[in-house]
Amino acid sequence: MIETERLTRCYGPLVAVDSLTLRAEPGQVVGLLGPNGAGKSTAMRMIAGFLTPTAGTARVCGHDIRREPLAAKRALGYLPEGAPSYAEMTVREFLTFMVRVRGLDRDVALRRFDEVVMRLELEDVLEAPIGTLSKGLRRRVGLAQAILHDPPVLMLDEPTDGLDPNQKHSVRMLIDAMARERTILISTHLLEEVHALCNRVAIIANGKLLADATPAELEARSRYHGAVSFSAQGSGVSREMLARIPGVSMTEVDPLDGRVTVFPKPGQPILEEVQALLREQNLLVTEIQLEQGRLDEVFRQITTQPRGGNA
Repeated sequence: MIETERLTRCYGPLVAVDSLTLRAEPGQVVGLLGPNGAGKSTAMRMIAGFLTPTAGTARVCGHDIRREPLAAKRALGYLPEGAPSYAEMTVREFLTFMVRVRGLDRDVALRRFDEVVMRLELEDVLEAPIGTLSKGLRRRVGLAQAILHDPPVLMLDEPTDGLDPNQKHSVRMLIDAMARERTILISTHLLEEVHALCNRVAIIANGKLLADATPAELEARSRYHGAVSFSAQGSGVSREMLARIPGVSMTEVDPLDGRVTVFPKPGQPILEEVQALLREQNLLVTEIQLEQGRLDEVFRQITTQPRGGNA
């Protein structure tokens, strides 16, 4: 549904996007994850046809953005960063304008208008000027214009950035519902967004693609993958006791809250052995967790490695 092939954008000597090759399949929610200034928004603008690539190309539903720009744009719904719109227009006027821009026939336009307004809960603000709306409502209006023509592909640039927790939850529920029937590419720098929405992650930094994997595959790279962390009352277990477990490599204790993390040797499960030791010591364990891995640690490792290194 979305393919990029050595997609590149330069601004003089600055390479904002560097030979990006990426593919997003139907039914996938792909998170384009990277630090601020990584090139995420620039890549999206090229795929959407707002910026001309310096080199390479992209395809949307098989339509090359250079050779078939209109066909590519018809297949695409795009929410730019900040959800730009026309502040002086009412919500109804703006969405009606977008219906006309998309060239929908009258019957389809009426049906889609009603469906989208209801889905995004915009009924109560249809006559309000967009400039008077809250950030959360403006973001919903931006999503509405992106899905009005029922596109098979959606690109959402920082869709929940700056929203409060309730607004984030509402937008995420909508994206999750739409993902079942579309390909969605989400640009974000928020790791929580990846956990909440994405089934694939493409990490970029300095314009380069450094990793392309599922969240679970990335978490498996973390040194915390397979570790056991616990909190317990009392001091009946020592590092020396934990170190005697055959599969344990090391133990750390958080100096702030006393939480203990026990790290396994590669490929060695240790949860049952740690639980058995805690039972033997009659400790009151208040919390115990098998770590899946920490995406923030992997993200830092990948994005701060020397340029030219392999992820």
